[in-house]
Amino acid sequence: MREVGPTDGPVLVLLHGWTVTADLNWFASYAALAERYRVVALDHRGHGRGIRSRRSFRLTDCADDVVAVADALGIESFVPVGYSMGGPIALETWRRHRHRVDGLVLCATFASIPSAPRGRPRLQALGLLGHGIRAVPHPVRRAGFEQVLRQQTDGRALPPWIFDEVASGDPRALLQAGGEIGRFDARPWAGDIDVPTAVVVTARDSVVPPSRQHALAHAIPDAHHLTLDGDHDVCVMRAAHFLPTMLDACERVTLEAASERGSSLYSPP
Repeated sequence: MREVGPTDGPVLVLLHGWTVTADLNWFASYAALAERYRVVALDHRGHGRGIRSRRSFRLTDCADDVVAVADALGIESFVPVGYSMGGPIALETWRRHRHRVDGLVLCATFASIPSAPRGRPRLQALGLLGHGIRAVPHPVRRAGFEQVLRQQTDGRALPPWIFDEVASGDPRALLQAGGEIGRFDARPWAGDIDVPTAVVVTARDSVVPPSRQHALAHAIPDAHHLTLDGDHDVCVMRAAHFLPTMLDACERVTLEAASERGSSLYSPP
């Protein structure tokens, strides 16, 4: 877990995407966010240095982990900031712990994954594979995962620490997480979201279709709808381009939360 920024500032809890870690997803955002906010970032279960458990990966458990971290830090309420898979975790945090959530910032994410051949069924198959490899010894699973990762990143000049961050995950949990993403569907209840929300759409996203991101923004009542010209990795590969929109989204949500709560904590400096 990482914590930066003023302890008396509005609290943002940063929730990273599938297969990566908090530091990989957010390292380029920490300094800018910490100028104004108390920033907490954690690795989800099975990712990076996150919890290792014999339990199957569940997005709802990740949402409960967010609140457990807040409890441990003495944080009463906060704004979950979810990127990609972190979006469903943020949404589940609101659904399961509404009184703890001041608002939501959702980036490059979705209410549901398409049921097309490359969408939901493929992700659900990964979840089944994750359960099936339980019997494979951990060193063998790890070696196989690292080999696949090296093949996928072949030819790209990635710093060694980025490879190490991704490779630090538990292959079984990561596969199960893919299945969870494929099953996730917030469409029946997204219209009930009653906290200030901003949705940042990555308009050139090759991982989460922009149409799905726009659909999420339209599903949440009165959500701020921001569009960013970037692909799914814009938060890392084009951080200088990503940060102004990210900061705008956080400011909109925290100021609206201040207005609703009558709190000076979220007032402009």
